[in-house]
Amino acid sequence: MDEYLTEEERVAKLKAWWRENGWFLLGGAALGGLALFGWNQYQAHMTRLSERAAVVYQDVKRAVEDGNTDRASMLLDELRADLPKNAYTQQAALLVASKLIVTAPERAAEELRFVMDHTDDPELALIARLRLARVLAYREKYDEALAVLAVDDPGQFAGRFNEVKGDIYVAMGRVDEARAAYLSALVSGGGSGLVDTSFLQMKLADLSSGPTGGAATNASPAETAPAAPQETAPAAPVSDSQAGGEGA
Repeated sequence: MDEYLTEEERVAKLKAWWRENGWFLLGGAALGGLALFGWNQYQAHMTRLSERAAVVYQDVKRAVEDGNTDRASMLLDELRADLPKNAYTQQAALLVASKLIVTAPERAAEELRFVMDHTDDPELALIARLRLARVLAYREKYDEALAVLAVDDPGQFAGRFNEVKGDIYVAMGRVDEARAAYLSALVSGGGSGLVDTSFLQMKLADLSSGPTGGAATNASPAETAPAAPQETAPAAPVSDSQAGGEGA
């Protein structure tokens, strides 16, 4: 037992153990240090990219405000290539899509699908779905629009989803389904503040009083889309795994 060993024997035993295991300890420490250094370098790199994304987002916003959608699209392509999941990238995609809905609906749909596929923010994905459904309905792709709205739990946006479904059913001439969707919108969204209950009542009255195809079917998606969450950039640079968005 170790307590009966002399001091010299203990030292000799320690030296023997070190000869057998020392390199493993040193190697493990070195690998741990390299891993920590690499992680810190990666984090610093992602921070720099996200800070750059914030700057590019502001450039996208200025280009859209100036009506230069070609430049806005070019800048957005840069963001999509470098940081597809970054909040600034997705906000920029929503902003560009809002300006292309009427003039280039196919590109607008592409940008909205990009947000749906890449955002980690469930609410932002739902907002993109609502807008995409409007774009598809505007292009008379009604079945595809309804498929986009077919989600299990739209949460606080349930009223908005049902209202858009009702608008699509009106455009398809399916009056009974439109009425049911509008009534569901009143029930599910009446207290959320995301649904204009007075406007919904007008839509229901239109269904009862005359032929289909009222204001809801004639309006472009740009006129009926939810309020844009991208008008205000995220408050601070965020990591590549984050995404932001305001209410619809």
